[in-house]
Amino acid sequence: MDLEKQNIYVDSTSIIDDGAKIGKNCKIWHWVHISSGAVIGDNCSFGQNVFVGNQVKIGNNVKVQNNVSIYDNIILENNVFCGPSMVFTNVYNPRSEVSRKDEYQDTYVENGVTFGANCTILCGIKIGEYAVIGAGALVNKSVKAFALMVGVPARQIGWMSTTGERIPLPLVGNENWKCPETGGTYLLRNDFLIFSKSKY
Repeated sequence: MDLEKQNIYVDSTSIIDDGAKIGKNCKIWHWVHISSGAVIGDNCSFGQNVFVGNQVKIGNNVKVQNNVSIYDNIILENNVFCGPSMVFTNVYNPRSEVSRKDEYQDTYVENGVTFGANCTILCGIKIGEYAVIGAGALVNKSVKAFALMVGVPARQIGWMSTTGERIPLPLVGNENWKCPETGGTYLLRNDFLIFSKSKY
């Protein structure tokens, strides 16, 4: 891989295993380890002491803050933010004395999701687009798009916009909320939030 041609910055303390695929304009800071099978898109940033496993796919413009490990069978779409020291898992019932490498469960994270600092994501679930997982939350089941999740275990307490603003409630009947920043509209239907981009 021609790091200079791809405009990839790699700190001298970091390790990039042969075979890793890294997109253009990425920044890889101190003591990061990226495994050989990892596939990473463009414009990503990896903070201090990040680990990326072999069976990992990461989209474009993903920001991973300090002390985050992205283990095998984790898939991150574009524009995901992983806060400091947040945790992914890939085995539901680990035991040191029992090998469960053939029992890894997929965790799928859709576009635009934000993970707060120190939250924990149990494996085998999907996090819907633009969901926000609060700092310190424990997520043990799939999350709806745009949902705001907090607590242990995490529960939904609201909805968030694509720009990270809390959507005022209640949204009832045919009422919708228009984002003053983007002009996009949000409509609640059967406890799912429907987003429409502005035409302007």
